[in-house]
Amino acid sequence: MPSSSTTPPSLAALRARYGPRYRWLSLATVMLGTIASIMASTIVNVAVPDMSQYFTLGQDRAQWLAAGFMAAMTVSMPLTPWLLERHGYRRTYSGAVLLLLAGSIAGGLANSYALVLAMRITEGLAAGVLQPIPAIIILRGFKPEEQGRAMGLFGFGVVLAPALGPSIGGVLVEWFGWRSIFFVASPFCLLALPLAWKMLPHSAPGGAEVNAQGVRLDLGGLALATLTILLGLNGLALLHGGSMGWGAGLLCASAATLAVFVRRQRVTPQPLMRLDLLAHRRFKLGSAVAFVYGAALFGSTYLLPVFMQIALSLPPSQAGAVLLPAGIVLAITIPLVGRTAMPATRAAFIFSGLVLLAVSFAAMLVVGRGTSLALITALAVLGRIGLGCILPSLNLAAMEGIEPALVAQGMSMINLLRQLGGATGVSLVGVFLAWRLEVAGSATSLQAFHEAFILLAALTAMAALAARGMRHPRRRN
Repeated sequence: MPSSSTTPPSLAALRARYGPRYRWLSLATVMLGTIASIMASTIVNVAVPDMSQYFTLGQDRAQWLAAGFMAAMTVSMPLTPWLLERHGYRRTYSGAVLLLLAGSIAGGLANSYALVLAMRITEGLAAGVLQPIPAIIILRGFKPEEQGRAMGLFGFGVVLAPALGPSIGGVLVEWFGWRSIFFVASPFCLLALPLAWKMLPHSAPGGAEVNAQGVRLDLGGLALATLTILLGLNGLALLHGGSMGWGAGLLCASAATLAVFVRRQRVTPQPLMRLDLLAHRRFKLGSAVAFVYGAALFGSTYLLPVFMQIALSLPPSQAGAVLLPAGIVLAITIPLVGRTAMPATRAAFIFSGLVLLAVSFAAMLVVGRGTSLALITALAVLGRIGLGCILPSLNLAAMEGIEPALVAQGMSMINLLRQLGGATGVSLVGVFLAWRLEVAGSATSLQAFHEAFILLAALTAMAALAARGMRHPRRRN
């Protein structure tokens, strides 16, 4: 009988070997890679002030350490469905984890800003492939009545990364310098690789054979999507300073390439993205919520550590410690909401969560240099309770009514739009903050930071309006 080393295991063989618990084992396996990618995404924000000083960066260039990662992540996300069909779960996941590991190690050893930024982009490309995989497994491998619990458990594991990341990163930056934060994701990658080889099937989603006949990558669509994103983000970055004309031109060019991309996706037999999914009303509204919510979420993830270190003059370890209780509360909230949110109430959870998040941003107006850490921590906790209501509900609510064959495409699109919103939010916050700091004439102006938080509150309120439309119609007696 051939050994498992020469004959890759099929989905049926793994289910027979491990029984009903296999779906939980496979979910735990892919969670490790996702935790590593989220850790790589968020932990660098604590080190932005130190890296800015080391490489002599202004706010407009420093924000690319976060925005570059997000942009690369957004570009690679549409590849996940094609990679899974062409190469299967095991090879796709293992390859992305290896790429993330290489980017993390090389970034920590880099001696130039250009190389550090290149490695951040490399990490982002790997993270974009990894992010949709857990949700695809949940929607394809779990029964409908189990999906909420599975999404809650997955969310619990995933939020530990941004919860612990700033705290760990703050201590590492103070003790060992900014380079040390790049190596934090490495242990997760090294643990994920052997587990993936043991637990993940060689097959594509649903147990289908890999290398399906006629599966081709829409390279033209990928090139147009990449060009649209890069033109848009660079256009946003150039809106500040003396290059406003160039910035506006790049944004117009981004809009034009987006129109060409949309037209191509509608006529191509095997499109990169299935835009016909937007014909589903709940999916369309969920996509809008994901984009705006991503802008507010990742914009705040970038802004909060910078605000506490630059405007409030807190050391990195203290800035990270303030966010730790909020992360723990988030980790507790997500599984509770996952267990209790039913299809008819998911939209209400999303709306309530967005309102809490918007209030937490607006309340940052009362925070100043004399504000107690307890109040800052309480506001962060309030926002994270809101996040805990949103995260386990949004994907499931948006995917209601989507046929199983389109689950991979749908989850990839939702994640792409959230990350595209995140990349836009980081760039927008970075440029807006640089502009307001210049107007204030001070690199530590509290008013400039307060205005940036108001911008985030307004974005979150817009997402809340879209979430109201996702409610189920009331049933009449």
